[in-house]
Amino acid sequence: MMARLEEICAINMGQSPDSSTYNEDGNGLPFFQGNADFGEIYPAVRMWCSEPTKIAREKDILISVRAPIGALNIANCECCIGRGLAALTVNEDICAQEYLWHVLSGKVDELNSKGTGSTFKAINKKTLSETEIPLPPIDEQRKIAAILDKVSDLIAKRRQQLDTLDELVKARFVEMFGDVIQNTKLWPQYIFSDITTSRLGKMLDAKQQTGMCQYPYLANFNVQWFRFELDNLNEMDFNEADRIEFELRDGDLLVCEGGEIGRCAVWHNEIQPCYFQKALHRVRCKKEIVLPDYLAWWFKYNCDNKGFAAIEGAKATISHLPGAKLKALLVSVPPIEQQKQFATFVEQTGKTKITISRSLEKLETLKKALMQEYFG
Repeated sequence: MMARLEEICAINMGQSPDSSTYNEDGNGLPFFQGNADFGEIYPAVRMWCSEPTKIAREKDILISVRAPIGALNIANCECCIGRGLAALTVNEDICAQEYLWHVLSGKVDELNSKGTGSTFKAINKKTLSETEIPLPPIDEQRKIAAILDKVSDLIAKRRQQLDTLDELVKARFVEMFGDVIQNTKLWPQYIFSDITTSRLGKMLDAKQQTGMCQYPYLANFNVQWFRFELDNLNEMDFNEADRIEFELRDGDLLVCEGGEIGRCAVWHNEIQPCYFQKALHRVRCKKEIVLPDYLAWWFKYNCDNKGFAAIEGAKATISHLPGAKLKALLVSVPPIEQQKQFATFVEQTGKTKITISRSLEKLETLKKALMQEYFG
C-alpha cells in the first residue's frame, strides 16, 4: 500500500520571521533556519526568536526543503522554523514516526530531483504533500524501523570510533609537540619552502581536452582530513610532460588551496597513476627535516586554532592559500626522531581505522540493501 505524505502527517512549511525578532539571549523560542542548524539527530540552538511565525512541535520531524533538500532532524523542543525547513507532525495511528524517518532518509535523491530554482534548489509544500510512502501495517512498520535502527546505531558507533581515534591522535600531537603556533616547546622554526617543495596542480581547460590521454585526478573535494574520497574521481588529459610533472607519489601531502584552507591528507598510492588539479598543492617534504604525517597534523592544528587567520583575512568570503603564502609559512619543527615516533603512532592508529572503516562500509552496504528491500 502506498500513501501520500499529506495523508499520514501534517506538513508545516517554515517561514522566516522579521530579522528584528532574532536574538542570542534566549528570548522567545529556539529558531532553526535550515540545515545549517542540524546536528546528528537534533538541531543545535544558535538563535532565538521573540515573535515566531511558524512553530514546530516537540518531536516533529524537521526536513530541509532547500540547499540541501532532504536532510532530517527531530525537534527536541517547541521551536520556530525558517523557510529552509518544514515540520512533519506524524499521525501515529497509521504511521510510526521512526518508520517515516527511515523512509524519508531514502527519499533524498527523489526530492532533490524535484527541486526548482536557479541559485538554490528548493521544494514546496505540494511536492512534499505528493511524495508517496510505502505504508505496510503499523506492526510491520515498527519491525522494519527496529531493524534499521539497530543497523543505524552500529553505523553511528563505528563513526564515533573513527572520530575518537582522530581525537586520540590530536591529543598525542599536542602532548608531544605543544602549541606549534606559539611554539611553546621552542622547536627550531623553518620557512616552509626551506623544508619542502610544493606546487599547484594542472588547471582544467575544457578547450584543451582531446580525450586521447585521460587520467584520474584529485580535485579539492576529493581531499578530506587525512583521507581521500576516490569514488567520484574526474579525468582530464595529461600528456607525457604533464604526467611527469603532476603524478602523485607515495608520501606526497595534498593540501587544499581554497575552501577550508590547509585541509590535507598524505597520499599512499591509493590508485596508480593519479594526478592533481590546480585547487591543490602537492607538498613533498625533505624527510631528513620534516615528515608528511607531522606536517599534516601541523596543518590540522593550525586550522583548528585559527593559525591561518591572517592568511584568510577577517572579511574574506572564500579563503585561499596561494603558493607564495604557503611557501612563506613559518613551521615549528621538532627533532626528526620525535616526528618518527608520532608517525608510527599515526600508522598504528590508521590500521585500526582501516579495520573500523571496512566494518562501516559493510554496515552501510547492508543498510542500503535493507532500504531497497523495504522501500524499493
